Amino acid sequence: MTIRRSTLNKLAFSTLLLTLPLNAAFAQDAAVADRLKAALAAQGVDISWTGVTGDASSMVLQGVALKPAAEKEALKIGDIKLEGVTEANGGYEIETVSTSAFQHSENGVTLDLSAFIIHDMTVPADGATGPLGSMMMYESAELDNMTVKVADKTAFSMDGLAIEITPPADGKAMAFSGTTEKFNADLTLVEDPKSKEVINALGYQNITGNLAMEGTWQPADGKMELSKYDISVDNAGTFGMTFGFGGYTLDVIKSLQEMQKKMAAQPEGADNSAQGMAMLGVLQQLSFNSASIRFDDDSLTNKVLDYVGKQQGMSGKDVANQAKAVVPFGMAQLNNPELTAQVSAAVGKYLDDPQSIEILAEPPAAVPFALIMAGAMSNPADLTKTLGVTVKANED
Repeated sequence: MTIRRSTLNKLAFSTLLLTLPLNAAFAQDAAVADRLKAALAAQGVDISWTGVTGDASSMVLQGVALKPAAEKEALKIGDIKLEGVTEANGGYEIETVSTSAFQHSENGVTLDLSAFIIHDMTVPADGATGPLGSMMMYESAELDNMTVKVADKTAFSMDGLAIEITPPADGKAMAFSGTTEKFNADLTLVEDPKSKEVINALGYQNITGNLAMEGTWQPADGKMELSKYDISVDNAGTFGMTFGFGGYTLDVIKSLQEMQKKMAAQPEGADNSAQGMAMLGVLQQLSFNSASIRFDDDSLTNKVLDYVGKQQGMSGKDVANQAKAVVPFGMAQLNNPELTAQVSAAVGKYLDDPQSIEILAEPPAAVPFALIMAGAMSNPADLTKTLGVTVKANED
């Protein structure tokens, strides 16, 4: 399906605004409004509205518009309802924040969102000294439905998004999770002839599945762990990944936000190389702990082997044997005999009995991003050793 990148970016931006914990708290008087504007501005988001109705405990913000620092234009998201607003420790607690249903269309692509509902929102006081400083947070949220249409045909839909967040307390890390009940994608709308041929041959004209993620973040030292990020497609398989890195502190977040503001303020076509280098400098404060990519098969592998075999006039088993023979030659350029043997054995085991295959990077100690960048430029073949890369198949 051919959709201009700018359109997709704006639609993704629309969804992101409604799913971040930093973008949904508003107020009924000047003091609260000033606090919220300042808090959101510090977190890289400008907010405005056209009017306010209600009282001190329940109100509606009318004509709300949000603009993250990286965007040129504000996005109008409609009315926002706040219920159960109370003052707490110089800041505010809001029991429920709910948006109106939202729609955004451009270039024949339309995004529809049901009401996004946030529970137990906390807006800390200016200068708060808790684990998250002055960062706003919520404890749970849900979105019943999201639909993307192309020329009045539903290209993608998602139902039952649920988010849970446990704020950091007593030295413990913040925990977060997100799940969806299901998603649907209509791949008959794909326009590229070669892609359409493959989709039809594999029988994936319409796919369904679900997503699940969970992780932790310790703001004190910036340790971030994404322990699960799984995309499951029915009758195909589950693609999962994890990662862990250190140094992602509140100071690093603020530095990145400031750089985004500067880059967004540059006129279109301006040279952003200086800001880009500065951002690389900030990223070098991070360290790599671990990462993994895993695929659990649910019939996709043999379908692909049979399809490729049919194209070449052979069986899927013959294609698998050819792949097993080629792997050692492809790995030889890494000059890592141990890894070559491991990959060859794992690929062979997987192709003989497709269950799961996983690539892991687990160095014995955290590796600074600066060292990874230097290694990628000077001797990329050694990165597999630096990062402790291993491959395994058909293991839990």
